[in-house]
Amino acid sequence: MVPHYKRVLLKLSGEAMAGPNKTGLDFDTVLSICEHIKTCVDAGAEIAIVVGGGNFWRGRSSGKMDRTRADHMGMLATTINALGLCDALEQLGCDVRVQTAINMHEIAEPYIRNRAVLHLEKGRVVIFGCGTGNPFFSTDTAAALRALEIEADIIFKASMVDGVYDCDPKKNPDAKKYDVLTYSEVLNSQLQVMDSTAASLCRDNGMPLLVFNLEDPENIVRAVAGEPIGTVVKN
Repeated sequence: MVPHYKRVLLKLSGEAMAGPNKTGLDFDTVLSICEHIKTCVDAGAEIAIVVGGGNFWRGRSSGKMDRTRADHMGMLATTINALGLCDALEQLGCDVRVQTAINMHEIAEPYIRNRAVLHLEKGRVVIFGCGTGNPFFSTDTAAALRALEIEADIIFKASMVDGVYDCDPKKNPDAKKYDVLTYSEVLNSQLQVMDSTAASLCRDNGMPLLVFNLEDPENIVRAVAGEPIGTVVKN
């Protein structure tokens, strides 16, 4: 496999790491994902990862809890997933660094942009935890921000559907799948690709996005190789 993209920001949802149990961390599922990430790294691609935490905690669904505190709990959930990813990748022989937007010196590096880029240039996988480090911002926004900061070629959003549709394909069998979209179309039509803050950030800075299905982890390799899968969102 020859990489079509040199530097990629991979956005993994927490749900993708939960496996068939739909909650918590399923390590066999994580290992399967990481095997394909390693294939890309071995081929020469530079891979950075932003991971969500919805398999453990969703701040926006916490009811009457203070939103700021609930979001901080979500950041801690992303750190659990980041460490799980790190362990799986290291077992497979990858060199990995975890960086968190909230200082946790005993278990991870603090997020430092130049250090993250240096790690990538040396062939290390870099996993970003704690989102942006701020409440009221999603991990989608963290993915957009980190991708721009490290000058990634593209964001890969690995989801549980094979692209972007005009409505929920699980509820409507006649849902239309898009091959290519613009960010303005995503925002104007309120398509469920990523939150509006993340989409606006990508649009305003010209960062392309590829949405594809992670139920087949081999799609990570196909995406890095530039094969026509999923939905591309760009200006």
